Amino acid sequence: MKSFTIQEINALLKGDLIGTTNQIISGLEQLENANFNQISFIGNSRYVPLWQTSNACAVIVSNNIKIESKENCAIIKVKNADLAMAKLLEIYSPEPPQFEVEIHPTAVIDETATIGAGCKIGANCYVGKNVVLGEGVILYPNVTIFDETIIGNNTTIWSGTVIRERCEIGNNCIFHTNVSIGADGFGYRPSEDGRGLTKIPHIGNVIIGNSVEIGANSSVDRAKFSSTIIGDGCKIDNLVQIAHNCVLGRSCIMAGSSGLAGSVTLGDGVVIGGASSIKDHVTIHSGAVVGGGSGVMGDVAPGKTVVGYPATDARDMFRQWVALKKLAKS
Repeated sequence: MKSFTIQEINALLKGDLIGTTNQIISGLEQLENANFNQISFIGNSRYVPLWQTSNACAVIVSNNIKIESKENCAIIKVKNADLAMAKLLEIYSPEPPQFEVEIHPTAVIDETATIGAGCKIGANCYVGKNVVLGEGVILYPNVTIFDETIIGNNTTIWSGTVIRERCEIGNNCIFHTNVSIGADGFGYRPSEDGRGLTKIPHIGNVIIGNSVEIGANSSVDRAKFSSTIIGDGCKIDNLVQIAHNCVLGRSCIMAGSSGLAGSVTLGDGVVIGGASSIKDHVTIHSGAVVGGGSGVMGDVAPGKTVVGYPATDARDMFRQWVALKKLAKS
């Protein structure tokens, strides 16, 4: 078990230490659930009352929040409590699952594949023809990498993930369990005789930049032609659908159960709230925010926040909701 003194933690966070505690801190927990040897955090003033009844021996607090000290309890004031907590979680993080051997004997690796130095490949993995794995790539058990895919250095791929043929993956990516990269895009048209559907082949690929993280059970479909593109630093939550020929800029965020239809373009830093859906061929420009549960039917201007179904300017939509509420009471 990892344990630290309050002085060691404050040295890491470079905060202002108020008071002290002689407890050795062995973990982190929410204020209401913490025990005497755990530290917690407050990033919003509405949680301050919980501090008075909490058993936590220390708390990390944003500078703009007023809080009173307690006996044998420490307060660390920092610029941003959420970011400080993220840093602390890293040092308390347990070790990931270990590999007894770098390449498990049950893994199937085509003789034409190139495996970089320090790669680890778990049980029952499949690495296809002409695949290239950079240095330090980790494939946990039951990962499948199909032909001619290229994966950059220090990328980690968790169990059950399938990466289809000809995909290009950058450095330092993380794909969680059961991610699908490069599956066939969804496209059908009525057949000539009008009695069925004709499948539209998708012969492109997926290109994913550096430091991209994709949550469990999410899908990124390959393009009809050319590429579906995920830019550097994008963070994709669980159960997200990104359809064929979508292009995401840098550092976009998509929350759980959201989805992009075909040929959607996101600028840099776009945020898509959970359970939102974006119509095909829509462009959401840089810095825009789509509220959770919204349905976007048209382009969104840079920096604009939209909510609702169909999505519209947040301020206008809030006025509509207030008006409807008043009408319902009249």
